[in-house]
Amino acid sequence: MTEWLPETPRTLAFPTSAYVTLAGADWLASAGPRPDEMHTLWATRPDAPSALPCGTAFDVINAPALFGRRMVDRLWSDGPGSGPVAAHRGRILLFAAPGTAQRLPALLVWEEWAAAVPPLLCHGTGDAVTVPPLHPRRTAAGEAPAGAAPFPAAEDAAGPSVSRWLVAPDVRSPWLPGPDVLLWACVRAARSLAGPGRETTAQHRIPALTAG
Repeated sequence: MTEWLPETPRTLAFPTSAYVTLAGADWLASAGPRPDEMHTLWATRPDAPSALPCGTAFDVINAPALFGRRMVDRLWSDGPGSGPVAAHRGRILLFAAPGTAQRLPALLVWEEWAAAVPPLLCHGTGDAVTVPPLHPRRTAAGEAPAGAAPFPAAEDAAGPSVSRWLVAPDVRSPWLPGPDVLLWACVRAARSLAGPGRETTAQHRIPALTAG
């Protein structure tokens, strides 16, 4: 796979920073019971992945790579955008509002396009996820990938096992999509994979949102 979200406009409205800011690290650390310990770990091993619990600061919707790419594409090209997004072991991790992991599967049950949505792993209260390093791993040449590059060469070389941020956390209180928004993204992604003719039928409306 040599392109990341080929249908997504390359504009400043679609952040592709691979670097977690200090404020973003504060938000990630707040997910655990001991934020100071997480900061200490990251200070000593900034290039190592780490495990964080879900259900407090965020839930995570874990999608197959192609379908996850389509979801993020639709969120940024036609919708309100996304929260932080990561790639991990060939899958896409979409960070969502707490409670989404429980609610989204229930909403999908009633959706006519549910059969076209691949099984999603919904991580909520009681679950933990592996998050990418705060900074990208260095390439063989010793140079870190450019923070704004949507698909650095290092990712292609590393293959599906690479773990990196695609939309890195950069504020202490990021806006996170809820179950209604991600349901909309699932439906649009399913339609886009089914073909342009079917995608344009029975359009779904994005719920009213306020970023905060």
